[in-house]
Amino acid sequence: MIGAIIGDIVGSRFEFNNHRSKDFELFSDKCFFTDDTIMSLAVCHALMHSSSDRSDLPAVCVSSMQTIGRPYPNCGYGGRFHGWIYSDHPEPYNSFGNGSAMRVGGCGWVGNSIDEVRQLSHAVTAVTHNHPEGLKGAEATAVAIYLARTGSDIQQIRSYITEHYYKIDFTIDGIRDTYMFNETCQDTVPQALQAFFESRDFEDALRIAISTGGDSDTLAAITCSVAEAYYGVPQSIRKSAESYLDKPMMKLLRDFESKWPGKEA
Repeated sequence: MIGAIIGDIVGSRFEFNNHRSKDFELFSDKCFFTDDTIMSLAVCHALMHSSSDRSDLPAVCVSSMQTIGRPYPNCGYGGRFHGWIYSDHPEPYNSFGNGSAMRVGGCGWVGNSIDEVRQLSHAVTAVTHNHPEGLKGAEATAVAIYLARTGSDIQQIRSYITEHYYKIDFTIDGIRDTYMFNETCQDTVPQALQAFFESRDFEDALRIAISTGGDSDTLAAITCSVAEAYYGVPQSIRKSAESYLDKPMMKLLRDFESKWPGKEA
């Protein structure tokens, strides 16, 4: 899970001030964790505390996201999601925002098959993002993580994503100058996955993702969630990112990784 958190923290200062180059300092005093980190770890909490048959996972996920998310009202929630977090009667609102994809990483680590990963992804996503594109973006991300951590190579992952989710017919160099800020799954997840497909190691994936522009923290969180599962994370980058987390976020990360350890480069 640290991969998504790293992407979020490094991308945080570029979300509204895109950096169209791979040349930049990864961490600075302007970096911070956002709703991407908080909701990713809230989903992890739900996965840890739902029943063995997962029948209560949607309800537990709602509780986890609200309980963990409410202490951070200024972390970057979108308008409708902010209302959902603080609602006494939260209901899905047909969203296809990229928030569904950035928070789903835990499903790719917990699931023991593609079918199980899909089921977990749907359960934690449909509580808010029940639009087909919101569900698809989350599922594509979770499945890519599962394939990456279970031994598929990049070409095999690309082929699976192309066949089942998105026909990615562009390069990052080809879109970098024109790609604009976008908060939808359909215009964030393919770009994030392509950044991973073009990478040669974890840090390179992170730098490619940031250089793409757009919704930088979320795009990088998605890219790096897959890159961690494939390459592992260098210890120096992990330690730098962890220094930005508060105690509640660190505890959630440690608790999840005690059951489903992350991958070290």
